[in-house]
Amino acid sequence: QVQLVESGGGLVQPGGSLRLSCVASGGTFSTYDMGWFRQAPGTERELVARISRTGGSTYYTAPVKGRFTISRDNAKNTVYLQMNNLKPEDTAVYYCAADQIIIRPEASSVDYWGKGTLVTVSS
Repeated sequence: QVQLVESGGGLVQPGGSLRLSCVASGGTFSTYDMGWFRQAPGTERELVARISRTGGSTYYTAPVKGRFTISRDNAKNTVYLQMNNLKPEDTAVYYCAADQIIIRPEASSVDYWGKGTLVTVSS
């Protein structure tokens, strides 16, 4: 059983930056495909970014391309999401996700979830 704990959320002004971290325990981190999802009030949970086991392959949803960067440090059992040029529409709870096969856009297919960290972008 894998436990995921996110940190790094908070309040930031439009145009600002935040870095989210997710520390994994209870499993072999390097064997999991990792991702970040987000969920705003009244919306479905959506895939933001995904990274392969070695970090060699990444995916970003179109609205965040060029602004967000996902990375991982297998030695530290940690996955990161660097978020730059934040916009009010990025406001959401951000969830870390792990999967034994591959992170897919369907949230229902994910094996493990963190509890989420709130990101609020507002002036």
